[in-house]
Amino acid sequence: MSTATEQHDTHGDEHAEHGLTDLGYIKIAIFLAVITAVEVVFSYTQEQLGAAFLPGLLILMAVKFFMVLLYFMHLKFDSKLFSLMFYIGMTLAVGCYAVFLATLHFFQS
Repeated sequence: MSTATEQHDTHGDEHAEHGLTDLGYIKIAIFLAVITAVEVVFSYTQEQLGAAFLPGLLILMAVKFFMVLLYFMHLKFDSKLFSLMFYIGMTLAVGCYAVFLATLHFFQS
């Protein structure tokens, strides 16, 4: 019976080193909520921001995307093979989308 308890404790330690604690996930969620609030403020101050509006939103979007990708999809803590497979798939998808837009003459004025 004590072996099962020790085995369970070891499994708990193993899980902790492969991911964040609950507090870590709460901190990330708060960080993402703050970024979302900044994006909402950007939408109301679009005229004052001028040319910085779109690049600012794109940067905030990229930060949120990678935070969700790395922490909530667990790519930061998993095998590098999973990250490689994701990035290859993402690159192929973006490439196909760019070819699709080029076919529709999206990039021409």
